[in-house]
Amino acid sequence: MKIAVNTRLLIKGKLEGIGWFTYETLKRITEQHPEHEFFFIFDREYDKEFVFSNNVTPIVLPPPTRHPFLWILWFEYRIPKLLKKIGADIFVSTDGYISLRTNIPQVDVIHDINFVHNPKQLPWLTSWYYNKYFIKFAKKTTHIGTVSEFSKNDIYNTYGIDKEKITVCYNGSNEKYKPISESEKQEIREKYSNGKKYFVFVGALSPRKNVDGLLRSFEIFKEKCDCDINLVIVGGELHKTDAIEKVYSKMKHKNSVIFTGRLENDKLCKVMAASECLTYIPHFEGFGIPLLEAMYAETAIICGNSTSLPEVVGDAALICSSTDYEKVAENMLRICSDEELRKTLIEKGRLQRKKFSWQQTAERLWICIEKAIKI
Repeated sequence: MKIAVNTRLLIKGKLEGIGWFTYETLKRITEQHPEHEFFFIFDREYDKEFVFSNNVTPIVLPPPTRHPFLWILWFEYRIPKLLKKIGADIFVSTDGYISLRTNIPQVDVIHDINFVHNPKQLPWLTSWYYNKYFIKFAKKTTHIGTVSEFSKNDIYNTYGIDKEKITVCYNGSNEKYKPISESEKQEIREKYSNGKKYFVFVGALSPRKNVDGLLRSFEIFKEKCDCDINLVIVGGELHKTDAIEKVYSKMKHKNSVIFTGRLENDKLCKVMAASECLTYIPHFEGFGIPLLEAMYAETAIICGNSTSLPEVVGDAALICSSTDYEKVAENMLRICSDEELRKTLIEKGRLQRKKFSWQQTAERLWICIEKAIKI
């Protein structure tokens, strides 16, 4: 079978959530299915590390897809011609985009549809594209993969897609996320938190992540607690709004907040493991990979109670409303003052994390492919 795959998000040094999903699943699928031929379609020059095995043929199909108009060009004109040229039996796309102009079977991984519920959180042209095309993609594709039962139900309820057409492929965690020694923790604190203990947030600084709400909660916490602890915020400024800067500028304890920018995985895994607690209260998530990474790093978790978050953490976190800043601050106080609570949450995390692995994700994505070909 000739399997064509959209691999445009496999960019060296720039793997984000969907990029890691693509990397971890395709690495396993290509290695575990040597009987099939895979065509990896990149929109720019690729790194050889992404050619995972001998049954992978890389193809560069320009132009780089940096704009909605280029998305239309690439998926609706360039991709169909290429699929026909190579004689592909199926097209697999792990980032939500497929082609409406091909009739071969397709598998589309739609991670979430936040843009339907919060269209103003994106640049207007991006929002227009997502809301015009993704419902068409969902109806056109042969089978859909998604990353949580929440997202599956959201796609079903919003787009009216038959649940039999949707398979849940939970995310996994990079193997680099694991506990570190006390000496390593102190070394990381010295490097990223002026030697002090810290809470950590990981994610893009976009409106859906509610970083401004986290800053409000941290300010309340600092007013109530005399413990010397920082908040380390790790993430790039994807669709950043003025809300973060507005709250931050008025904070009395802004000197206890550290923005690191985006960190490579080798550094991020240690920053997570050295923290006292992951504080993660986004308004909307399809899954929430940092939650799972925290469980593997054996870090306690405070998280919101909306969308997919309770599904991912189970009972391995202190859960509250993402907009109840007083309660979030109260949970920060509990984490700081109750070492036994932290240990209990970490132990529960060891059990909860067993439900998720990239190998399981790859197996579920392969099921999507099998279902699409059999139909």
